[in-house]
Amino acid sequence: MKVILILLLIGAFYGLYTKYFKAGDFPSAGIPSGRYTTKSLPSYMIDGSVNLEKKIVKGRTNIIDFYSEYCPPCKRMSPFLKTLDARREDIVVIKIDINRTGVEGIDWDSPVAKQFRLKSIPHFIVITPWGKFMCEGKEAYNYVVQQLRVER
Repeated sequence: MKVILILLLIGAFYGLYTKYFKAGDFPSAGIPSGRYTTKSLPSYMIDGSVNLEKKIVKGRTNIIDFYSEYCPPCKRMSPFLKTLDARREDIVVIKIDINRTGVEGIDWDSPVAKQFRLKSIPHFIVITPWGKFMCEGKEAYNYVVQQLRVER
């Protein structure tokens, strides 16, 4: 009986491993599995003119920071992100302003905000050095805070 139970557990772990980790789609709390794939995330167009694929830096962890100049928490976090980007060779911070030109206040109706379904900012997406989606939202925020603590 123990042998059968052990074989079932091994099979379950192997199934989860091949489903999530080999596919490069990490399960995250509150994020539907499969929302982004290696191909779909980098090919998004930002405001119809910037290709995110060109901004992703392979070989480094990419922290994508969606922000607005009208967002006080974004402004407070900005110097820390700049320091993190400058001091850590394994991390690159990609800042994306969600506002359209000429719009005052946080532009929740912008193509970027709608495309990425942004509900709050700052909003982070973390991409692994291999170009795979790692985490988003609160989980990504916690990752960024952890990296900032390491940097101190």
